[in-house]
Amino acid sequence: MSRYDSRSGDPTSYRDRRSDSGFGGSVRSSSSKKDYDGGESPKKFDLEGLSHFEKNFYVESPTVAAMSERDVEEYRLRREITVEGRDVPKPIKDFGDIGFPDYVLEEISKAGFVEPTPIQAQGWPMALKGRDLIGIAETGSGKTLAYLLPAIVHVNAQPILSPGDGPIVLVLAPTRELAVQIQQEATKFGASSKIKSTCIYGGVPKGPQVRDLQKGVEIVIATPGRLIDMMESHHTNLRRVTYLVLDEADRMLDMGFDPQIRKIVSQIRPDRQTLYWSATWPKEVEQLSRQFLYNPYKVIIGSQDLKANHAIRQHVDIVSENQKYNKLVKLLEDIMDGSRILIFMDTKKGCDQITRQLRMDGWPALSIHGDKSQAERDWVLSEFKAGKSPIMTATDVAARGLDVKDVKYVINYDFPGSLEDYVHRIGRTGRAGAKGTAYTFFTAANARFAKDLINILEEAGQKISPELASMGRGAPPPLSGHGGFRDRGRGFGGSRPWS
Repeated sequence: MSRYDSRSGDPTSYRDRRSDSGFGGSVRSSSSKKDYDGGESPKKFDLEGLSHFEKNFYVESPTVAAMSERDVEEYRLRREITVEGRDVPKPIKDFGDIGFPDYVLEEISKAGFVEPTPIQAQGWPMALKGRDLIGIAETGSGKTLAYLLPAIVHVNAQPILSPGDGPIVLVLAPTRELAVQIQQEATKFGASSKIKSTCIYGGVPKGPQVRDLQKGVEIVIATPGRLIDMMESHHTNLRRVTYLVLDEADRMLDMGFDPQIRKIVSQIRPDRQTLYWSATWPKEVEQLSRQFLYNPYKVIIGSQDLKANHAIRQHVDIVSENQKYNKLVKLLEDIMDGSRILIFMDTKKGCDQITRQLRMDGWPALSIHGDKSQAERDWVLSEFKAGKSPIMTATDVAARGLDVKDVKYVINYDFPGSLEDYVHRIGRTGRAGAKGTAYTFFTAANARFAKDLINILEEAGQKISPELASMGRGAPPPLSGHGGFRDRGRGFGGSRPWS
């Protein structure tokens, strides 16, 4: 029996929502303004007028309790886990240690997971203790379940929604694609507890989203702009939100969502639990976290320095702008074997132009970017996932949160505007323990990134071409653009498999 299951007889413990009964009144609070680092809340909410809520559910298992400090240090070192904060809980080693309800564990088993990922091993105990949490981990690290499963525990311990109530859990995400994928996981793992969720994002009719909100949902996953629209239209409110997640905070700030995030958070009670997830830790992200989080735990997987997934082979080819398309076709002839290939462009116009040219040349390519309708984006993504169109071109709308299994190759046709975006783009391959390969076209216009790109390549143990090394030292790029992928022992010969 789960340590959080209401059947244990503890009325403040995890509640079984599979029945239609729930708490009739308020739940004992485990939160207080005194919990905060610095004491004062940022906004003068009248907490006396708000119902109390429970947020500390963690009971350490005997197995975890038996771990010595040395055991803990060795485990964290082996799994590249760094922690900060007061009274940090020990990590767990297997799913049984965390004590999730049996029906949640069944879903984990069905998904084929063998052991918790590092972010889950350390993040679950932190989140279940009810403290604010900063999680820094690369994409594909399992962070979605790191915050969703504790969210299910949290929801099940709160009073049932009343008519007119907004959500209990709010997850903010930068893109529609990421929001939809989070909701798919929330639906899968929340179904057995009768937890309802919905996804709120722009680019589609509001009607179905409004109806979901009016019926009442415990979990809302939203992009900031559409959520504010729904709040201002009085289709939802955030009075019941006690568990707030900001996923890919760095990307949201990159996309200019800072004002919207502040506006949304200002409507949420300050004694909430906040989980703040980011793949990188620039100053802007750190500054925002200081304003939103109180006495937080911090868990870092790997290094806080920007680095690429070591499971990805990275190849950088110095080219001129007018060589790119021919280089792309030769590369496709070399690598195309029916596997999924994701090609990144900087602009929507370039995305459409290259896709059109590829199709004219007989390649099965489709494109996805922000100007396409949501229905078209969903269709393109489904065709790509199913392998019916194994080549997809995309702008950075797909760089984060796009979780397509078995993307074998990523090609940066245009180098992105930052090294963070480079790491996230290539991170679409090499996911969940798989190997992947990334090819990047690098031009004279990208020369300012050469030195930092070399650092990323060296950290991952990749070969540096003489041309790129020369650019990193400040030398002008070679005019001929030679030294391509052939230099790494890969020929471009062979007939086109799709012609």
